[in-house]
Amino acid sequence: MDDAEESGKENLKACEQGDSMESSEVSLHLLKVYNFICDQKQWITAKDIAEGAGIAHRTARAHVLRLVRLGIVDQAEVFPAHRYKLSKLATKRNKAFVQRLEQAREVFGL
Repeated sequence: MDDAEESGKENLKACEQGDSMESSEVSLHLLKVYNFICDQKQWITAKDIAEGAGIAHRTARAHVLRLVRLGIVDQAEVFPAHRYKLSKLATKRNKAFVQRLEQAREVFGL
C-alpha cells in the first residue's frame, strides 16, 4: 500500500468517527466571534455576537456553538435566548485550539 492510499484510509476513518478534517481550521468569522466574546465581561446572546462581530446571526450562532463544544465558551441555557461567555477554563479544556485561535489572530492582524 502506498502513502496516498494509507492517507486516504486514515482520512476516511476520521470521517467515520465524526472527526472533520476542517475541524481544526480557523476562519475569519470564527476568529471575529472569539475576539468579540473575549472582549465581553458579561453574558451575551448570539444576536449580540452577530452585531458586535459584524457577521450574520446564523453564522454567529454556528460558531459560538462550535466554541461551546470545544470547551472554550460557557453556555447558559436561559429563556428567551441562550447566553455565552468565555470560559475561565478554556485553556485547560482545549489548550491546542486556543493556541490556534491566538495564532490566527496574529495572521489576520486582529
